[in-house]
Amino acid sequence: MKTLNQSIKNSILSVLRSLSYPLKDFSLTKSKNTQFGDLSSNVALLLSAELKQNPMEISTTIANKLNRLNLDHILKITVTKPGFLNFKILDNYFQNQIQNILNKNINYGKGNLGKGQTANVEFVSANPTGPLTIGHGRNAILGDTVSNILEWQGFKVTREYYFNNAGRQMRVLGNSVKARYFEILGRNFEFPQDGYQGDYIKDMAHDILDSLGEEIDKKDEIFTKYAENIMFKNIKDSLKSLNIKFDEFTNEKEFYENGDIDKLIRQLKEKDLIYKKDGATWFKTTSLGKNQDRVYIKSTGEPTYRVPDTAYHLDKIKRKFDLIVDVFGADHADSYPDVLIALEALGLNIDHIKILLYQFVTLVRNGQKVKMSTRKANFVTLDDLIKELGTDVVRYFFVMRSMNTHLDFNLDLASEQSEKNPVYYIQYAYARISNIIRRYDESLSDDNYEYNSSLIICEEEINMLKHLVYFPVIVDNAYINLEPQFIANFLQELASHFHKFYNKCRVITDDPYLTKARINLIKSVKIIIKNGLEILGI
Repeated sequence: MKTLNQSIKNSILSVLRSLSYPLKDFSLTKSKNTQFGDLSSNVALLLSAELKQNPMEISTTIANKLNRLNLDHILKITVTKPGFLNFKILDNYFQNQIQNILNKNINYGKGNLGKGQTANVEFVSANPTGPLTIGHGRNAILGDTVSNILEWQGFKVTREYYFNNAGRQMRVLGNSVKARYFEILGRNFEFPQDGYQGDYIKDMAHDILDSLGEEIDKKDEIFTKYAENIMFKNIKDSLKSLNIKFDEFTNEKEFYENGDIDKLIRQLKEKDLIYKKDGATWFKTTSLGKNQDRVYIKSTGEPTYRVPDTAYHLDKIKRKFDLIVDVFGADHADSYPDVLIALEALGLNIDHIKILLYQFVTLVRNGQKVKMSTRKANFVTLDDLIKELGTDVVRYFFVMRSMNTHLDFNLDLASEQSEKNPVYYIQYAYARISNIIRRYDESLSDDNYEYNSSLIICEEEINMLKHLVYFPVIVDNAYINLEPQFIANFLQELASHFHKFYNKCRVITDDPYLTKARINLIKSVKIIIKNGLEILGI
């Protein structure tokens, strides 16, 4: 379908040139109303204002020119209000695609837009101050799935975790564990007012007591380092249960210890972008188009997160990735631009840095929101969610909605082990196909019947087939937008088409030729479900 789409777009561009019309960046997409055609273009709507003509007239002019070209695979070209140009494709084009899918098999849908290029995807990067929560889960699965999408386009992907192990939050963690440690020993030690609560803090205190005994040095560093190691191991275990494995772990402390942060401050000073005020060090972002300057180093001497984050991105740029992707929560919307403008101010190209912001997650059970507080530790951990629902369901539910929208994670629906659950709905389709193919294989001692794709003519078959061949286009769209939702939604629609087909059309029939045609059809469906689920990590 990718090739046919491009062929039609090229023909439209040729007609625009012949008519001396402006060359607009028009779309050619799957028609919302299939009775008008299979593909639809908005080209006339985009030209209307500039040409000062009715879009229906423009569309009709273009259609008449296209009809004279006798385009391959096109049955007819029509115009519909308010000026859409529609293309009805011959059924035999879709029928012939079955063999193409079977031939390409596990490679069907793979592109080469990233061939020979490298990509770095940084995601999760949670501070090791507590277990991963459902918010971290959305970040983790989006990042891993985006990495899969890039790999399907030929990129060599480095999955990276930026390990924030410096600063105030780590000191608070160490003090919290230290307080619980001395509490266990029955000694008087005040719990920090802003300390981390929850059983996991007590568990770490018990671990320290068991490992190091009662007479350890009271220095905060011992408790902080021990807690950091335990929490990071727990984080890695949680990610492993989602089948997520990182290639690189970058440590925030590195940039303090290797001089990169001092070098960054010095370079910005040389460009007159650093100044002192009220005992703090400021980044002069107003001279770079921002409405206010940003604190870089507090009056206490502690850098704000912008400083190590900028040093970290400088390091990523030095590693010469062709594409750098950061997956952040929506709370970074106001802060990440400060990192980018600092990089720009240093004369660096940032066009290859893509920031993906996802909205937050709310757990819903019995129609009610589950209230959570990380600091008070009355939250649902990612491990809890995986244990209740399983990896496949958790992964799918986190990508079934656009990352740009708030996600209400419906625990009741996710717990359903029936076709109401979209994950099971897709997997049931795959299982049914596998079962039919197995029965077919067992029933035949000699399968020498000629395959004839023209026997695929029923409405449910053609509708399913028309959806099927869009898979490479969907994969490309997922890459262009770095949005896994395209694939999740495509698979759910494909499963719906299959179940309608399954209820209407027998696959194994008394006609061996029709049976062979339908077996090949469902084999192609199986391939695409498998490929799509592989991208989603399911």
